[in-house]
Amino acid sequence: MNNRTETSEQQAVIEWSLWNRGRYPELETLHHTVNEGKRSVSNGAMLKSIGMSKGFPDLSLNCAKGAYHSLHIEMKRDRRSRAGKEQKDWIARLNKWGNCAVICYSADEAISVLEQYLNLKPGERMKQ
Repeated sequence: MNNRTETSEQQAVIEWSLWNRGRYPELETLHHTVNEGKRSVSNGAMLKSIGMSKGFPDLSLNCAKGAYHSLHIEMKRDRRSRAGKEQKDWIARLNKWGNCAVICYSADEAISVLEQYLNLKPGERMKQ
């Protein structure tokens, strides 16, 4: 039985990041943007009024590397999971404005992306 969830995959990425801050101090800037969950209409309206935006990626690493301003990762549990329209729009928008924004389908994939990003040389781009 597969007990993997998007949450457990993301937790594995965060755990890895905590263990690797000595190697990559930039991981101190890795954080999750709380953008999901059920809310009342009034609470949802309040959150939207202070900037919450549907579809924003799950994880953000706020440090410039290579040719990018920052890294954003939309986490998915596995390849059967699909990104929604708002998520795809955010990925495209972030990439358009000089960031690296990707969808990762496992903790292992997200960790690989983080390591590649953190090892970029000035001006270098991610391998697609």
